[in-house]
Amino acid sequence: MKKLLIICLAGISGILTTACQEKKTEKITVNWATFNIRYDNPADSLNNWKYRKDTVAAFIKANQLDIVGMQEVLHNQLEDLKQRLPEYAEVGVGREDGKTQGEYAPLFYRKDRFEALDSNTFWLSQYPDSVGFIGWDGACTRIATWAKLKDRKTGKIFMAVNTHFDHIGVEARKNSALLIIQKIKEIVGDQPAVLTGDFNVSDQWDAYTTITTNSFVLKDAYKIADKQEGVNYTFHDFGREPIDKREKIDFIFVTPQIKVKDTSIPQESQGETGFLSDHNPQLATLEF
Repeated sequence: MKKLLIICLAGISGILTTACQEKKTEKITVNWATFNIRYDNPADSLNNWKYRKDTVAAFIKANQLDIVGMQEVLHNQLEDLKQRLPEYAEVGVGREDGKTQGEYAPLFYRKDRFEALDSNTFWLSQYPDSVGFIGWDGACTRIATWAKLKDRKTGKIFMAVNTHFDHIGVEARKNSALLIIQKIKEIVGDQPAVLTGDFNVSDQWDAYTTITTNSFVLKDAYKIADKQEGVNYTFHDFGREPIDKREKIDFIFVTPQIKVKDTSIPQESQGETGFLSDHNPQLATLEF
């Protein structure tokens, strides 16, 4: 009887081990996006946030996004989105005081799919833990918000980082890129990581090159996707930027173990619904 019990327990242990191994090797697919929603500026007139908040939330739901890194989010906008997106949890703080003042770079994620194991915000500067510090030759306080997430079904652990680079400081952007790479290595090592953001430069600038040619490789999801759809630019200034001058300054970067199945940049609305923002979001279906 004792021998039979040992055999049964060994069998159960084998089944559980096999199940755990299968979970670890099972691939997950995540619908990810980067989206500068434009801060709540009264001078935007009919493009003001109060006219866009419902359509922004509806866009996120309609595209069944699992994770969204947003930029230029003021506290009232964060509260509006939380109210309209109850199925999402979020992490992030205001860049000026580490609480509610100034722009957030928040990450929204589906709480039924993912659990946040850890999260934080650091300042893009020589002193990453110094709240409100302006780094290098930057013109503004800049931050990066990150979350270490676990897929509830498979147990897979990965990192999401979201940021908004300085619009003036060339050194600030380059050093911000190096700092983010360092943080990814420290927090998740060789586990999958995704970096989203408004980088305020095209792929012709030093900051982009720093990210994509570093020894710790991050690849441009747009360029390695199996399929691309939509337009090839993100910033359009509520349709005012001339077509030939529109650039892609918003990016999704991924570590090499992540496959980019497809990516899209939906063209800004030309109809009665108005603009989502002065930027087009970039969406990507990622598998790892």
